[in-house]
Order: sequence, then C-alpha cells, then structure tokens
Amino acid sequence: MHPTTPAVFLIARPSIDVDGMRGYLQDVGGESWLKRRLGEADGDLAGGETLVEFGGRACYRSWEPGLNPNVTKVRTDQREYFANILRSAHGSVLEHANYSFAIRNCSRIFTHELVRHRAGSAFSQESLRYVRLTDIGFRVPPALEPVREQVIAIVEQLEEFQLSAAKELGIDEEGVPFHVKKEVTSALRRLAPTGLSTDIVWTANVRTLRHVIEMRTAPGAEEELRLTFDVIARIMQAEAPGLFQDFTRQDDGCWVPEYRKV
Repeated sequence: MHPTTPAVFLIARPSIDVDGMRGYLQDVGGESWLKRRLGEADGDLAGGETLVEFGGRACYRSWEPGLNPNVTKVRTDQREYFANILRSAHGSVLEHANYSFAIRNCSRIFTHELVRHRAGSAFSQESLRYVRLTDIGFRVPPALEPVREQVIAIVEQLEEFQLSAAKELGIDEEGVPFHVKKEVTSALRRLAPTGLSTDIVWTANVRTLRHVIEMRTAPGAEEELRLTFDVIARIMQAEAPGLFQDFTRQDDGCWVPEYRKV
C-alpha cells in the first residue's frame, strides 16, 4: 500500500474560433463587440467567458445599440455583464462553457458521490474490470487517524490477497486469453476497499460547476469531496473570474455564491 492525496488537473477549456465568430457578427452586425474584446485581451480571448458572453448577447442581439430596437444601451464591461447574468439567474448561457479535469488519487467513495451530478457532466473512470490491482493507493481520512496503523494493516492484507489470488489463479501464465484475465480481474475488485485510490476524468459546464462547488464544499459534505472541491473552486475562480466572481470562501472552507441556483 502507498499513501495518496487527491490531485486535480485542469486538462481542457473552451477555445474560440475567432474567424467563425467574426463571420457570424459580420452578418448580424455586431463586429464592434468582438473587436473590443480582442483589443482588451491582446488577441488572446478567454474561451469560456467569451463563449458565455457570446451566447448571452445572441439572446437579445445586444452586441451594440441599435441592432435590436428594444435595446438602446449595452453593458460593455465584461465583468459587469456577467454580474448581471448572475443576478438575473440567466444560467442557461453558462452551459456553453465546459471544463475538463483529471482527478488523480481520489477514492471510489469520492467518485460514487461525484457521478450523482449527472446533469451537465461527463465521466470517464479508471475501470477495475480491466485494470488489475497490484499496488493499492489509499488515503487514511482524518477521522481514522487514531486507528491509522490498523487501517494500513487491513489495506495491506487486502493488497496481498490481490497479488496471491492472481498468482494462484494463474492469470499471468502464457496463453491465458484476455477475456479470462478480465473475468478474474473483475471478480478480484470485490475484495478491494472502496476507499482505494483511483482516477477519473470529469467534464462539466459552468452552471454545473457552480452548483457542485457549492454543494460539495458545504459543511455537511464528505471530507474528501470538500478537500478536492476547494481546489477546483480555486482553479475556476482563477480560470474564469467573471463567471465565479460572486463566490466567497468562508473560514470553514465553504465556497458560498451570492447568487444561488443561477
């Protein structure tokens, strides 16, 4: 057994096709908006935030005054534009921007709870039906620190069983077909702790991220989820500050938005 700690890696973010946006805006009449945003960003647009603003302005044709007779004034400051979206709970436009995370060395307890957030998410998890357990990673949660040595002894015993059973069943012998290895590997995972470390790739849109960060850093959330989503919240506030501008981290580790259920 080896000790582990969950780690979070942001592995994908939205990217903008500027030529495609420009072509649309040339047709609808809002090129000045794109020119302004490109100038502010020195040509390097923040994909997620730009995409959300693009979707929101398309709803009202609010690229500039005059394109929609009902719109005589538009917000040019992007941060204030997003603040208005959050205040008015115009959350559907947040679903355009998706971010992907590789979460390393989280427990299967963590993943069992994460996959409950199905709306606005995609998941790809390391499969113990195919991946044989030869070296179990495990994080002893704080509540079990007083019995840490007993916990480690139990996990090491389970790890030793994985190795000895695989050897006794002969699945590494020459000529053993893959479907047999898969069947045995799948059966052996039943004798592994649900707290063992695993990896999962999670993609979520901004609306989902806001909801899950709030839910999984709340005081009643499971401690490993609180730990991990504290990291995710910090990543997203740095990555898309306008879309997470209303979140505040409390002293107890909770991330609380000013505008809930956007």
